[in-house]
Amino acid sequence: MSAADERPILGDQNNKDWMAQLSEQLWDIPLYNLAIPGSHDTMSFCLDMNSPIDESMSGILKVVDRIIPCITRPIIFKWSRTQEDSIVAQLEAGIRYFDLRIARKKNDTSNNLYFVHGVYTFVTVQKALEDFAQWLETYPKEAVILSCSHFEGLTEDLHNHLIWSLKNIFGSKLCPNTEIVTLRNLWKLGYQVIVSYDDPAAEKHEDLWSGIPYWWANRVDPEMLVEYLENKKQRGRPGGFFVAGLNLTAETDYIISHLSESLKKLTLQSYPYLMHWVQKQSPGPGKQCLNIIAGDFIRSEHFVSDIIALNKKLLRTNTGIH
Repeated sequence: MSAADERPILGDQNNKDWMAQLSEQLWDIPLYNLAIPGSHDTMSFCLDMNSPIDESMSGILKVVDRIIPCITRPIIFKWSRTQEDSIVAQLEAGIRYFDLRIARKKNDTSNNLYFVHGVYTFVTVQKALEDFAQWLETYPKEAVILSCSHFEGLTEDLHNHLIWSLKNIFGSKLCPNTEIVTLRNLWKLGYQVIVSYDDPAAEKHEDLWSGIPYWWANRVDPEMLVEYLENKKQRGRPGGFFVAGLNLTAETDYIISHLSESLKKLTLQSYPYLMHWVQKQSPGPGKQCLNIIAGDFIRSEHFVSDIIALNKKLLRTNTGIH
């Protein structure tokens, strides 16, 4: 095992109700102007190595996987797994944005839906949503953003079934897309769940939000990732929710030439540099301000605490905003 893989994962122990603990001076600021920690490919902690390969994977990989799965599966696992913590553990750590990539397994005739990243998860979408709902009952002042996307293999009927499930599970906790999303207003009205549904099927549903832009660098080099994010900042932030992705991406040729490595090793090596950059950022409505910051292996390098701490820059003092 490499030194990077042995490096301790530093937990954020005091962030399970960080929204409730924010200064009252921040209660009237829209959530899209606060700094919010998020997890990239949230559900990859429960990948099922015996499941079929993601339909979006290359045809060559699918062929090789049919011949020598004993070689391909460990490699896929090392580079597809971006999280190690369950939904509840991520919530307790302070994560409030969740990247949920939903799919139907090929040839599955049931209504069961799963999550996907390289391969499918063994946890169903239904079970995951119930876990979110149960946790929120315990923390009524915490709000989550569930970003539902991909929808690989979903028919119109399955979209309708999923949307019904979202409404049935979260009920009155679902925040309409017409609502003012400040903490004070959410607490007043009892809303705790903002569902972003990146598909036209959501257009006629007032309690579903449109897709949230995700700044994805598609780079394996952390310096190039930061350069990409800085270029995006120069062009100006979107008006509503958006995500700055700190996640590194390794293409197939890189993986083949680094078979002894893993996404975890790559991420942990890069986090000191990336988090140094994060600490210099600011939330708010300004052109170069950030909102949601999502990453992999979210217990690393005080990822969550450093992002939450950015909100202190919004506090008003006698000398103005600092």
